[in-house]
Amino acid sequence: MKKVKYLVVLGLSLLFLSSCSFPGLSSNDGEDTVGITGGVTSEAQILGSLVAGMVEHYTDLDTTVINNLATTTINHQAMMNNDASISAARYTGTDVTTTLGLPAEKDPKKAFDIVSTEFEKRYQQTWFPSYGFDNTYVFLVRKDTAEQYNLKKVSDLQNVAGELTAGVDTAWITREGDGYDGFKETYGFEFSSILPMQIGLVYDAVDAGRMDIVLGYSTDGRIASYDLVMLEDDLSFFPPYDAAPVATDEILRKNPKLREALNKLAGTIDTEQMQKLNFRADNDLMEPAMVAKEFLDEHRYFEGK
Repeated sequence: MKKVKYLVVLGLSLLFLSSCSFPGLSSNDGEDTVGITGGVTSEAQILGSLVAGMVEHYTDLDTTVINNLATTTINHQAMMNNDASISAARYTGTDVTTTLGLPAEKDPKKAFDIVSTEFEKRYQQTWFPSYGFDNTYVFLVRKDTAEQYNLKKVSDLQNVAGELTAGVDTAWITREGDGYDGFKETYGFEFSSILPMQIGLVYDAVDAGRMDIVLGYSTDGRIASYDLVMLEDDLSFFPPYDAAPVATDEILRKNPKLREALNKLAGTIDTEQMQKLNFRADNDLMEPAMVAKEFLDEHRYFEGK
């Protein structure tokens, strides 16, 4: 009988063991079991379970979902170590700069073409079409702040940024290309005060009034939970972060039906839908695996697609 297994591991362990497989996690433990990496966020874990559900539905394979891999680098290392054969939550903009070490690319099609070509050439891995959403950075304010300053897009901050305190992801302040320095150069202004914090804390901070504006992720369910306003990146500063699954060429050769199963997920989840799925996990406290199953059941595993 087919069975989805879920493993929680410390992402740091995989990083330290970059030269060997992590005991007990190898996707080659059984010929009929496919290892799938999820991640540390609700979104990555939902996507991991979505992929597992599709694999189980369309093939005779069992799956193991490996969650709590904290970074893209660790996810990639798990694939390279053969601890997993499918990575469920990969983002074009992140892999262009992090995994491939290339300059940021702001054109969505070009970004996908880069990762698709380079991953095949360097790693013998296949990028599948995007799920349909772009989980990029987005500036967020409370509704009262948006109304007070008439804020709809980032450029609207030009004359008021000097009065606002911003909370941002710690890594964003020093990121090259799409970090704070690049932002100031593109938009031509800076905030009166900018405070680094863990990305998971920014939503509570702005909701509680400790911050006037924060930098979050466009698909985060807490945007709806706190009824926050997303400001349009009208100068297209942030690169695209289109989400897609990635699989090894080897697993696709061994199991041709996997390609069809993964292709059926293309274009099925837009940004609003991903927000709703994340909301179910983050606000309603539903297990990501159950959120995924509910979604797949509702859409009958995209059988007519």
